Amino acid sequence: MFKKLFGKKSVEEQLVAPINGKVVSLDEVDDPVFSQRMMGDGVAIEPADGKVVSPVSGEIVQIFPTNHAVGIKTKSGVEVLVHIGLETVAMEGEGFEGHVKTGDHVDAGDHLITFDTELVKEKAKSTITPVVITNFDDAVETFEPSYNDSASAGQTTIVTLQTKA
Repeated sequence: MFKKLFGKKSVEEQLVAPINGKVVSLDEVDDPVFSQRMMGDGVAIEPADGKVVSPVSGEIVQIFPTNHAVGIKTKSGVEVLVHIGLETVAMEGEGFEGHVKTGDHVDAGDHLITFDTELVKEKAKSTITPVVITNFDDAVETFEPSYNDSASAGQTTIVTLQTKA
């Protein structure tokens, strides 16, 4: 009874595409950390351009110094990681520009990062961009990905989930 009265409530969260492009299964990511869901479940996007926006409203909990990845935590506690490309950390920030800092509040669709897609194609393993819920086991009750050949950044829903109560 106490938990029911004072515990957190289950809520529906929707993640929108953080980048224009094709939404695919994590199974298609050529990196076991993502394809085997070691960091959590989610989807991946084959980017059409280099403008990254927030997939959710929340707080920036981490932006990597290299600006290749950003973590956002929603009000309900869902933690979302947007990781641009594979093996992009080795680029040491070259071609990436961050537009937010840790502690910033963002709304879904707010501009987070800009990156040079051609430079990433040339210097990294892939441009594919995993969008992962890093606290999936603790936070998510139900998870419905929406695969799409041409998602629009900040507009197209890529995941609908129900949080755990």
